[in-house]
Amino acid sequence: MARDYDGQLLESVAVRRRRLRDALLFGAERMRRTLDENTGKIFGGIALAAVMCAGCVGWSFVSERILEKKDEGPARSAPYVVAGTAG
Repeated sequence: MARDYDGQLLESVAVRRRRLRDALLFGAERMRRTLDENTGKIFGGIALAAVMCAGCVGWSFVSERILEKKDEGPARSAPYVVAGTAG
């Protein structure tokens, strides 16, 4: 029967980290409360979405300003029209 020492080691490290985190977050009441693992992922996703939205709005603002500056550049002259005689 083969033993999976690596798996046991990884599991024991994960359990220890969870216990230490719960002790830090909840103190003496760590056995009565548990932290949902997905809560951090949800808040992280919301924060990432907000940063991406702000980046898109900022990029749009900057690109519009650049286009306005290009349009305001040198004065555009009207097309030159030569009057001719019909005949």
